[in-house]
Amino acid sequence: MRTLVTGAAGFIGYHLARRLIVEGHDVVCLDNFSHYYDVSLKEARAEELKRTCDVEIQNLDLTDGPGLSALIEGAAPDIVYHLAAQPGVRYSLEAPHTYVQSNLTGFANLLEACRQTPPRHLLYASSSSVYGANRSHPSNEDGLTDHPLSLYAATKKANEALAHSYSHLFGLPMTGLRFFTVYGEWGRPDMAFFKFADAMRAGRTITVHNHGRMKRDFTYVGDIVESLFRLMSKAPTPDPNWKPAEPNSGTSGVAPYRVLNIGNGQPEELMRYIRVLAEAFGIEPKLEMVDMQPGEVEITWADTEALEALTGFRPQTSIEEGIARFARWHMAHYPDP
Repeated sequence: MRTLVTGAAGFIGYHLARRLIVEGHDVVCLDNFSHYYDVSLKEARAEELKRTCDVEIQNLDLTDGPGLSALIEGAAPDIVYHLAAQPGVRYSLEAPHTYVQSNLTGFANLLEACRQTPPRHLLYASSSSVYGANRSHPSNEDGLTDHPLSLYAATKKANEALAHSYSHLFGLPMTGLRFFTVYGEWGRPDMAFFKFADAMRAGRTITVHNHGRMKRDFTYVGDIVESLFRLMSKAPTPDPNWKPAEPNSGTSGVAPYRVLNIGNGQPEELMRYIRVLAEAFGIEPKLEMVDMQPGEVEITWADTEALEALTGFRPQTSIEEGIARFARWHMAHYPDP
């Protein structure tokens, strides 16, 4: 099928684009190559796609509504994977308007473009951060998302609301993807696992927030991609038995719409993750314990029953296996720490 991947020079987008191309799909890629983190890494991902798959990433910012509409009209994709966004919980404290432009204006432009040229299925990145202050664990798709703890989380919750309205009004089949802490090769340098690796290999001290008393549902990027690939053909339809007051696993009775957790389903203690990473590099890490940062949550834990029921797949790569793969890539890509 003809497939569009936004954010194709990003972490998940790069891996997904490669998988789609390998599987024989016609893939159109776009990215704005923002300077939020080292652009050379995004360029390296783009060069790797070009080298291995003979596919070039078009440079386009989602805030360019007419340009985006023209691209989608010309491509007429069957499937749209919308992974482009301004990521990061902490950076939203420093640059809030960037999140408004990328995650709200940009997403609205994408929805409008897809209204004009409807795909069979639009899958868009949400985040586990939408669960915010909800203390019910594991988090399932029916859990409360009324108390976001960061602007980033708030924009992702807003994306879900915008998507549902467009799905209802225009019959656009949509799936929102609530990703839980993703890690792996070609990862983002602003994420904790990447910062830990950089610091360990350079002999610097690692800053460990909340004195290490956090748990994360670390999800290997290969499992994320497998989930997304299987969901391609699983466009939602309205559920005639849906009742707003009852659990519904993120589906909607009035629209072809759903949200899904994409996580490993197993929270790991942050300190254990650091130990496994240090063992993969053969390094004794230097640690500095500090307080929790604003906008963070103590635990993330995905209920993945809905994903497994729909696709027959449940992410299950252990952190030992996933971290070993990341460590080998990190040492190869950055031979001089």
